Amino acid sequence: MQRKDIVPKGMEVIRERFHYSPGVVVDNTLYIAGQVGRDADLNVLEGAEAQYVQAFENVSKILSAAGATFDNVVDMVTYHTDITDLPAFMQIKDRYYTNNVPAWTGIGVAALAMPGLLIEIKCIAKL
Repeated sequence: MQRKDIVPKGMEVIRERFHYSPGVVVDNTLYIAGQVGRDADLNVLEGAEAQYVQAFENVSKILSAAGATFDNVVDMVTYHTDITDLPAFMQIKDRYYTNNVPAWTGIGVAALAMPGLLIEIKCIAKL
């Protein structure tokens, strides 16, 4: 098995503080840890749209660091604290998935890892 941790520039604090890798490549598969709507300083952004965009931008950074794009994503799981906001989330999602679309599971949850978070996006990509 070939394994490589993916820690893009600006995400080092995740590894240092929380002891996990934003992404892990095993052979030709990239596993992306759940990404949320917070910036590099771990500040939760205000507003649903800002969080959705930031979470996708965080996924994008990990994909890029592994030499991939959203076209490589084959599976996506999203966790929503307000599932009624799904149509707004889908509009943001469609900005990132412009060619290939992944298998997708959306789950409503009561809370996420930090207060104020509204979304978490976890992906698997084939390289």
